[in-house]
Amino acid sequence: METNTASLLLVEEKSGQEQGDKRSPSPTKDKKRKRHDSRSPSMSPPRSRHHHHRSSRRDSDEEDDRRRRRRYSRSPSPRRHSHHHSDRRHKRHGDEKRSSKREEPKQKPDVSKITSGIYIPPFKLRQMQTEAKKDQSTEEYQKMYWENLKKSVKGIVNKVNVTNIKDVIVELFAQNLIRGRGLFARAVLKAQVTSPEFTNVYAALIAIVNTKFPEIGELVLKRLIISFRKSYQRNDKPKCIAYCKFIAHLINQQVCHEILGGQLLGLLLEKPTDDSVELAVSICKECGKVMNAIAPKIVHAVFERFRTILQEGKIDKRTQYLIENLFKLRQAKFEGLEGVSDDLDLVEEDDAITHELELDAEFATEDELDYYRYDPDFETNEEHYAEIKREILGEDDGEEEEEGEADDEEEQETKRREDDEDNIPEGRQSAIPRPAPKDEEEERMAYKRQVYLTIMSSVDYQECVHKLLRTGLSKDKEMEIASMIVECCSQERTFLKYYGLLAQRFCMLDRIYQKVFVECFELQYATVHRLETNKIRNIAKLFGHLLHTDAIPWRCLSFIRITNEDTTPASRIFLKILFQELAQQLGLQKFTERMLDKEYEGDFNGLFIKDNPTNLKFCINFWVGCGLGQLTQHLRDVLNSQIEAARRAREQQSSDSESSSSSSSSSSSSESDSD
Repeated sequence: METNTASLLLVEEKSGQEQGDKRSPSPTKDKKRKRHDSRSPSMSPPRSRHHHHRSSRRDSDEEDDRRRRRRYSRSPSPRRHSHHHSDRRHKRHGDEKRSSKREEPKQKPDVSKITSGIYIPPFKLRQMQTEAKKDQSTEEYQKMYWENLKKSVKGIVNKVNVTNIKDVIVELFAQNLIRGRGLFARAVLKAQVTSPEFTNVYAALIAIVNTKFPEIGELVLKRLIISFRKSYQRNDKPKCIAYCKFIAHLINQQVCHEILGGQLLGLLLEKPTDDSVELAVSICKECGKVMNAIAPKIVHAVFERFRTILQEGKIDKRTQYLIENLFKLRQAKFEGLEGVSDDLDLVEEDDAITHELELDAEFATEDELDYYRYDPDFETNEEHYAEIKREILGEDDGEEEEEGEADDEEEQETKRREDDEDNIPEGRQSAIPRPAPKDEEEERMAYKRQVYLTIMSSVDYQECVHKLLRTGLSKDKEMEIASMIVECCSQERTFLKYYGLLAQRFCMLDRIYQKVFVECFELQYATVHRLETNKIRNIAKLFGHLLHTDAIPWRCLSFIRITNEDTTPASRIFLKILFQELAQQLGLQKFTERMLDKEYEGDFNGLFIKDNPTNLKFCINFWVGCGLGQLTQHLRDVLNSQIEAARRAREQQSSDSESSSSSSSSSSSSESDSD
C-alpha cells in the first residue's frame, strides 16, 4: 500500500515539474514562499507522512526559479536597449537636419497663401506683402491687390448712410472703380437686398458714381433688371419688393429712364393678383411724384388700369383699400412722399446721365468682372486711374490728408490765438502780428472759422459784436458775417433771440449790413426748398425779428409773389412762419395797419395779387391759412366785383347772341314772305 502511494506521488511530481517548466515565473508566489520559509519552526505546520514528497517538490521549484533568473539576467533589458538606440537615432537625425539647414538656401515666403483664406500671423503677412510689393507685375501682387480692393469696396458700401455719404464717396473714388466695377455692383445689390430701408442712400451713391463712370451705373442697372426677372419667375416676393424699390429710387435719381418704370408697372398689372397689385402700389408711392412731373401720360395710364382693377373687384379687400389710398395720394399730388430728400439731392440736373434700358431686353451682366484676372498692363492701368482720380478729387490722397491736418492745426491755432487775445489788454491788441493766409480761399475759410468760433463762444450779443469789431472788419467781409449768423441760427434746435439781436446790432451799426441781410433774405427764400423744416422755422423767425425791429426795410418783401406757380410748399411754410412772427411781435392791429399801409402798396402788390380770380382765391386761402384773414377783406371785395363783372359779361354775351339769332330768324321769315 505504501509502495503504491509513493509511486503515485512520484508521477505527480514529474507532471508538476513539466508544468512548472511551461509556466512563467510569478514573483508574488515567490514572495509568498519566502515569507512561508522565513517563518519560525514553532509556526511551521506539523509534519505528515508526505513531508518528504513536499520538500522534494519545493526544492525542484526553487531550482526552476534560479534557472529562470539566470536566463533573464543573461539578456539585456529591452527598455534600456530601446532607449539607447533611440538616443543614437535622434542624435543622428538632428545632425542630418543641421547639415540640411546649412546646405539648403532660405526659401522665399509663399505670397499666394495671402489669398487662400489660411490664417497667417500678422508679422508674416506683412513680410509677404513686402515681398510681393517689390514687383507689381507679378501675379501674387495682383491677387493681393484684388483681395484688398474687394474688402475696401465692400466695407465702404456697407458703411454708407445719409450723414456720411459725402465723405464715403471720396473714399470710394480713391479705389480703382474701373477695375472693381463688378465688385461695386455686386456689393451694392447685396447690401440693398439685405437693408431695403437704405435704398434711397444706395440710389444716391450710384447716381454720384454714374456721373463720373456711366458704365458702372449701366452695369448696376442691367444686373438689377436681370435679378428682378429671376426673382419674379421664382415668385420670390421679398426680393421683388426690394428690387422694385431700388428701380423706383433710381428713377427718382434720374439714373434710370421712366420708360422702365412704366414697363414694370405694366407687367405687374397685366394679370393682377394681390401681390402684384401691392407691388405696383409700392412703386407708385416711391416714384409717383417724380414720374407725374416728367411722364404724366404713363402715370395716367397706370391709374386708369388701377381704376379698372378696382371696378372688377376680383382682388382682396385689403388690396382694394391700398388702391383707394393711392388715389387719395395722387389727388394730393403725392404730398409727403418726396422723390429725393434734400440730404440726398447731390447731383445737378445737367450732370445726371440717364440710361434707357428696357425690361425685356437682353443684357450681358459681365459676371467675370467679379473674379480675379491677371492684368499684363497692371501698372499702366493703375497710372491711368490715378489721373482720373486726380481729375475727380482735385488732388492726391496724400495732399488731402496733409490739407486736413493743416486745417486742424490752423483751427487749433485760431482757438489758441483767440484765447490769448482775450487775455491781452485792449491797448496792445493792434501790436499782435497776424499770419497772412496763402490765398483768398484760405483767407475766406479762416475768417469764417474765426467768426463762427467768436459767435459760439460769446456770452451775449454785445460781447460778440465787440469781439468781431475788435478783430478789424474789412469792407468785403460783411457777407461772410451775415451768412455765418444765418447759418449758425439755422443749426439750433429752436430759435434763439441771441442771433436776432446780433443781426439787429450789425444792421444798426452800418447800412451796408442792412443791404447784406436783405440779400441774405432773398437768397434764403430762393433756396428754402433745400432746407429742413426746423431750419426754415429758425431762419423765418430771424428775419421776422429784423423786420419788426425795422433793422431791415419792409420793402425787401417786394419780390415775393403769393401764387400757386411762384411758391413751393417750403416757401409757403417760410412765409407763414414769417408773417405769424411779425403779427405776434407787433400785435395784430399794428401788423394789419403796416401791411395795408398805402406807403407800401406798390411794394406789397405781390402779397395781394388781384390780376385774376384764380390768384385772388389762392391768395385769400393763404392768408386765411396763416390765421390772418382780416387782411383779405379788400381782396374779397375785388373778387366779388370780378365775379360780378364776369357774370355781366356772360349775360351780355348771351343777350347779344339771342338778339343776333332773332334778327337772323326775322330776316329769313321776311325773305320767305317775299317769295
